[in-house]
Amino acid sequence: MNLAYDDLGPWDGRPVLLVHGHPFDRSMWRPQAEYLAERGYRVVTPDLRGYGDTKTTDTKTGLDVFANDLVELADHLGLASFVLGGLSMGGQIVMQLTNDHPHRVKALLLADTFPGLDTPEAKQARYDTADRIAEEGMERYADELLPKMISKQTRASRPDVEAHVRRMMRDAPKEGAAAALRGRAERPDYTPALKHIDVPTLVVVGSEDEFTPVADAELIHREIAASTLVVVEGAGHLPNLERETEFDEALSAFLTGKRFTP
Repeated sequence: MNLAYDDLGPWDGRPVLLVHGHPFDRSMWRPQAEYLAERGYRVVTPDLRGYGDTKTTDTKTGLDVFANDLVELADHLGLASFVLGGLSMGGQIVMQLTNDHPHRVKALLLADTFPGLDTPEAKQARYDTADRIAEEGMERYADELLPKMISKQTRASRPDVEAHVRRMMRDAPKEGAAAALRGRAERPDYTPALKHIDVPTLVVVGSEDEFTPVADAELIHREIAASTLVVVEGAGHLPNLERETEFDEALSAFLTGKRFTP
């Protein structure tokens, strides 16, 4: 799988690999990529299989497949180990990769994500939504999701963020998004493995997140001993875009903190 990706910053900088969520693309991480690259990090932001500029013929893509794609990309770029971050589905892919390839990960960012399984109803809803968007496309689905993706405060004060989020969702390839939903419905429960994570971990969540509320982030924080929890006030499910200054400062403080060993 040849992933489309951006590679910003000096080639010999500390590598940071950031994984976008559903139904987005690598531009979701543009503020953080530029911020960290200016500070000497090498920041790699790929489009996952079936998203953005990366094509797929899959009808179902498991999170293990996404994780293996990322490891192949890291191998291609010569990154033996890296800081690994993900948001929402991207965070679940990060947990999968950490389980499968723990020696590759130097530190973690888990943003607005949750480790547990779906309820039977939520699992079925993923299958149903996959069938629906494969048939009708992304536009109506995107319009329905948008009010839950970002907070009311963001929608009122940041039309630029709303427009960016809407564009990413509407432009997501319907086949790739449907395949990911089907695979995600069958993901394992990552909760038992959290206590085995022994690298520094930053857990971030928007205070107004409806999809993965603060309680989900608190659970992750409790289970990972070497973790720090940051709640971004006024943000919804995408604090890295809604409140990028607060998010960037928290990430920078984490990466330069005493608990992080390069």
